[in-house]
Amino acid sequence: MTQAPARRVSIVATPETYASPLISISDVLNSISGLRHFDDEMPETPPYEVEIVAQSRAPMMTASGIPIAAHRAIDEVESTDIVIIPSLMTDSNRWQRGRHPAIADWLRSMHAAGALLCSSCSGVFLLADTGLLDGKEATLHWSHATAFQRAFPEIPLSLEKMLVTAGGRSEFVMSGAASSWQDLILYLVSRQLGYPVAYALAKFHAMQWHADGQAPYMVFTPPLDHGDAPVLKAQHWLKENHSAENPVDRMVTLSGIPQRSFKRRFANATGLSPIRYVQHLRIDQAKRWLEKSQLPVDEVSWQIGYEDPAFFRRLFKRLTGMTPSAYRKNFTLPEFDKV
Repeated sequence: MTQAPARRVSIVATPETYASPLISISDVLNSISGLRHFDDEMPETPPYEVEIVAQSRAPMMTASGIPIAAHRAIDEVESTDIVIIPSLMTDSNRWQRGRHPAIADWLRSMHAAGALLCSSCSGVFLLADTGLLDGKEATLHWSHATAFQRAFPEIPLSLEKMLVTAGGRSEFVMSGAASSWQDLILYLVSRQLGYPVAYALAKFHAMQWHADGQAPYMVFTPPLDHGDAPVLKAQHWLKENHSAENPVDRMVTLSGIPQRSFKRRFANATGLSPIRYVQHLRIDQAKRWLEKSQLPVDEVSWQIGYEDPAFFRRLFKRLTGMTPSAYRKNFTLPEFDKV
């Protein structure tokens, strides 16, 4: 059987790019045909031609402090099959729109020519700058959500998902947390070369497909810079008293604001109703107990303020995608001897 021509992959580098995912993506894609001795499902010849592209060929210092030089400048690349934007470092968790206009123009032209446009983690900021994602679903590392929503309110986020595809031909592919470039690569390989190749690649490199999405990894980080003093006072009180009985009623009393007004202001300031906020805060605390203690799940439920363990288990799975027992198994590290 004749193998299809190699697909061209352009990995975009900017001064904000982290070197590790950029190099790892290149290394993994370039390794595929070399693994045929390990699994005969692997193609005989390289299925991808991988190159690093940037605004110019001049050497640049990455955000990791590691210098790199692009194989080609973007104005030398008239067409490509796949564009990948690795993780970027953002300034003070903010993004200035229009930061790289020449690259944004090039991305739009590659899309018009039929390329897949992909991002890993915060690389989606640069992809969003093209305007091509407006009104389409996206994802990225949950810690960048506030900055992304400020910069691109027209793009809805699905933070619970580790991988999101969008567009009429699924030509936009975005992955979430920092190491989810692995999910991105496994998705592309499976989509283009078939599941057996993706499976063999994952097995050889010990790459992980995050089937549970991002929800188990997310840390509850509510906004505190909203400027509503009574709501902020309630938030600080709740942080120290999350297990208190009837916490919403007590926050209303503490605020000195009528209940309906308080609930409206709280939701406007935090993006969550008071009861939903309490649930997220309590489950976040439960994660810490499960990670760092051997308390039975029923005791953890009581510690965070839920007397009904069955309700706690249902709520935990709804917010994290995992049962408390599965979460403990996946996120408890072994204790290593100190040296």
